[in-house]
Amino acid sequence: MSNIILESVLTCPNCGTATACTMPTDACQFFFQCAHCNTLLKPKPGDCCVFCSYGSVKCPPIQQGNSCC
Repeated sequence: MSNIILESVLTCPNCGTATACTMPTDACQFFFQCAHCNTLLKPKPGDCCVFCSYGSVKCPPIQQGNSCC
């Protein structure tokens, strides 16, 4: 796991607020609530988690070339 990036910046599509987050390595994160506008982010169709949809870095399993969750 040494080449895996665990930090990602989630950007809210509603208000544009960017939030730095540490991604979990043992589970997908399906939801994230924006602290600025309270929008509940959910993965876009075809994405496995909010990091794959709204993050600056894809989730750890996708980075490794695996399927997520």
